[in-house]
Amino acid sequence: MIHREHIRKIIHIDMDAFFAAVEQRDNPALRGKAVIVGGSPNGRGVVSTASYEARKFGVHSAMPCSQAARLCPHGIFVKGRFDAYKLASQQIREIFFEYTDLVEPLSLDEAFLDVTENHKGMRSATLIAKEILEKIQEKTQLTASAGVSYCKFIAKVASDYNKPNGLTLIPPEEAEEFLEGLDIKKFFGVGKATQKKMHSLGIKTGADLKEWSEIDLVKAFGKSGRYYYRICRGIDNREVKPHRIRKSYGKERTFSDDKGDLNWITTFLDELSESISEGMQKINAKGKTITLKVRYKNFDTITRSQSVPNYTNDHYQISTVARQLLEDTDVGNRQVRLLGISLSNLNLSEDHYYEQLELEFRRGLVIGDN
Repeated sequence: MIHREHIRKIIHIDMDAFFAAVEQRDNPALRGKAVIVGGSPNGRGVVSTASYEARKFGVHSAMPCSQAARLCPHGIFVKGRFDAYKLASQQIREIFFEYTDLVEPLSLDEAFLDVTENHKGMRSATLIAKEILEKIQEKTQLTASAGVSYCKFIAKVASDYNKPNGLTLIPPEEAEEFLEGLDIKKFFGVGKATQKKMHSLGIKTGADLKEWSEIDLVKAFGKSGRYYYRICRGIDNREVKPHRIRKSYGKERTFSDDKGDLNWITTFLDELSESISEGMQKINAKGKTITLKVRYKNFDTITRSQSVPNYTNDHYQISTVARQLLEDTDVGNRQVRLLGISLSNLNLSEDHYYEQLELEFRRGLVIGDN
């Protein structure tokens, strides 16, 4: 049994339709309208974020903009303004640090906070969350939702429970009942493919998941089974980490039209390798594993990886390996809509902390649903 004095107080803050909300705030003509941030509805871009008015029609992040236009024909498409989103995010983080130094950003629009011990000496995490939401609205004219609980998993699920502009508390004594009644699609870490498989096995709620033994879950879902076994029981001992070490560095690009010319593609990979090399040198990073990502015209996506003997950020070596990996694909015979290169197994020390990588993807938009 966990003694109450040892229970942590975790808050997960998630901004409400962040990119779209910033656009509506800065342009009064967009308020109350179905706003879709992303590429052109006539192009090949994807939705970064949609306002709640657009979500009512089924529009969501990572959806092709052409599909979003069909679902929501009256939707207003706007190009993202990353600098504006980043500025708002910085203002929001300043508010977090008024209460605790234990802030773990997950993206521009969400973060975990551990307020077990906090700068203001407040005993109620719920009151802290309430104050933070009020300050965010006062300072940025934007709304956020918060989840409060004793662990990260439940706090994150709770923040999504009463959106937008909601605050949900799940204390330890209510966690079991809360998780048992939760639809499996609401479990953080259960994606669409896993959800489909769980449904085929009769797992539709937390209570259904809880009936499975850890051994059977591992047999069905691999090592993720251990995670599912624990989270449906509210077991999550992960700490809020104020700094996360970057695990990879890479860039990718979705093309405005499909590419089939092998010479053009290899030249592009060479230029991409040079850009990645320059970026890694700026943060004094090197990697051992080089991965090539290819998305074909029909959206089939594959990756090919190769490790090299030495840590590298050398443009020529990255490009050479990428070209070798390209030979193990159907590029040249099949048209390509996206190419990317990344390096992992980095040699960063703990002095090099995680920062959000702005991919060359539809003018630098970072996809995130909120």
